[in-house]
Order: sequence, then C-alpha cells, then structure tokens
Amino acid sequence: MYTTWIIIGATVGITLMAFNNYDLFLRLKHWPWQERRNNEFHRWVTCGFLHANQMHLIFNMMSLYFFGEVVESWFFGRFGQGGASIYVLYYLAATAAASSATYFKYKNSPSFASVGASGAVAAIIFTSILLHPVGNIYFIFIPIPIKSFIFGALYLWYSAYEARQSRDNIDHTAHYYGALFGFFFPMAIEPSLLSDFVAQVLYWFQNF
Repeated sequence: MYTTWIIIGATVGITLMAFNNYDLFLRLKHWPWQERRNNEFHRWVTCGFLHANQMHLIFNMMSLYFFGEVVESWFFGRFGQGGASIYVLYYLAATAAASSATYFKYKNSPSFASVGASGAVAAIIFTSILLHPVGNIYFIFIPIPIKSFIFGALYLWYSAYEARQSRDNIDHTAHYYGALFGFFFPMAIEPSLLSDFVAQVLYWFQNF
C-alpha cells in the first residue's frame, strides 16, 4: 500500500508547509470566486493537500490510511503495476470532482473558501463501500460495527442535509459529491461492480 503512504506523506508535507507559509495557503486553497476571476482551476486539486488545523489533517489521513489499502489493492488487482498511477489519478480526479461541485455553488461568493482532502477521502471510503458493502465499519470510541452500505446511506443523507443548511464551516457539498464520485467511478472501469454490490446487499438482507 505504498501509494497510499505517498499520498499521505505529500499531504502532510504540503499542509505543514502551508501552516508556516500563509501566502502558500492562499495560493493553493479552493476559492471559487478567485478561480472564476483568474482561471485558477489548479486550486480544485491543490486544496486537497491543505488542512485547516492538525486535527483536520489527522482525521483525514487516518481515514485515508484505513480505507486506502482496500481501494489501492483493487486498482493493483485490476491494472497490475499500472494500478499505482491510475490510483493516484483517481485520487486527484476525486479531489477535483468534489471541488467542482462547490465551485458551481459558490463561484459568486467572495467569502467562501475551503481546504482539505475530505472530498477525495469520501471517494476512497465509498469505493471501499462499493467493493465490500456488507463489511463492518467501526467508529473511534464506539465499539459497535455498522454495515458499510448502511453507513454510506446515512453519510449521503447527512451530507446532503447539511449542504442545504449551510450552517457551519464544513464543505458538505464536497463530501457528498466526492462520495458519489467514489461510488460510481469504478463502475466505469468494471460495470459488474454494481451487480456484485446489489447481490451482496440482497444476500445480507436474506440472511439477516
């Protein structure tokens, strides 16, 4: 799972640099209003390597660590040695897809900006859910498992609800569309994943 470690290392390194260099932070963050004015669409990707604080960074990188191995292994199994490059491209595309959603929502709002790998991490999590829908997901300090597909449904509902409310500083829109990207993108590579997903979920219900 060395590719996931490389992504984690790059994210940690750039985030720490930006903690000590506010000009760098300003140049790389996702800022739809600025992107529209100056065509700075590189921010759709670079923002994924920045974080607001240490806890934001730790939470995202822990999530990437725990779910990234599953997704990375699938890309290697599907594409062999080329899987590493495709996995990285997938991760960057997920970051851009999540950012593009908030761009169209906030491109006329000078005050909106966001940072973080959350959109791409949501994509990683939902690809893992697609591959293993009846696997168990555990939460820190809560030793009660929840089935992956149930967690996914609740996550999408919560993200969509909070995106409509717009009552905090969390980019729920990016989370929502990053998750959708992670669920549907692998199907473009291997369409049978959808039928496999449905079959696993139906089997679980039949034996519940």
